[in-house]
Amino acid sequence: MINFNEKKGFICDMDGVIYHGNKILPSVADFIGWLQRTGKEFLFLTNNSGSTPKELQQKLARMGLDVPEKHFYTSALATAAFLKEQSPGCSVYAIGEAGLFNALYDAGITMNDVNPDYVVMGEGKSYSLDSLTKATNLVLKGARLIGANSDVSGPIENGITPACRALVAPIEMATGTQAYFCGKPNPLMMRTGLKLLGCHSGEAVMVGDRMDTDVISGLESGMSTVLVLSGVSTMETLKTYAYRPTVVLDGVGDIVRMAEATV
Repeated sequence: MINFNEKKGFICDMDGVIYHGNKILPSVADFIGWLQRTGKEFLFLTNNSGSTPKELQQKLARMGLDVPEKHFYTSALATAAFLKEQSPGCSVYAIGEAGLFNALYDAGITMNDVNPDYVVMGEGKSYSLDSLTKATNLVLKGARLIGANSDVSGPIENGITPACRALVAPIEMATGTQAYFCGKPNPLMMRTGLKLLGCHSGEAVMVGDRMDTDVISGLESGMSTVLVLSGVSTMETLKTYAYRPTVVLDGVGDIVRMAEATV
């Protein structure tokens, strides 16, 4: 079990933990209120590469949740930081949404659809056979393949939607090239999250709805882990993994109830 009152920082996924699509999940307002009221450091560390931190802040505001922009960090930001570190001033051919493009531009990375250093894949409606074909041929010409995150699918209000890993797969298969993924469970993103919180791993909790990104990233970073059953994973899917979260809860509201019960 976890004594949540003793933990200094909380890193939380968003899709399937805080909301589904445009619908807030039960007891989320209580959870965020508890984090703020008790002075916890917290960060929404999301593999969603399509939205900027400002857009995510505004999305929660429309749901009645007041969370400052500084509490959001995305796989798009992690991807841009990785490229800036690896190859300052590089050029990319990118497929994705505003969150990815803004992060790349802010990192001094330019767009190039002729001879880019990298092909960068995120999620987005701009994904098409034409963009996929261009990306495939650019990789064959020598561009290195980067994925913003390794999520295969993501929860929506009426089911799931293919996510970045599924969208990158055709390029990998057509070129024989394996992509490098910058989002969770990449430890680079987790170390950044802990640094932003000002926490050591033993002082922090990772909360998510996915065994294959959230729980494994927290576990391998030395954090306590909470799997919530409000998103993708179920008790049945839990059985298919060799590792286990520290605790399994129905949703983030249970964190508040457990914390208040141990005061």
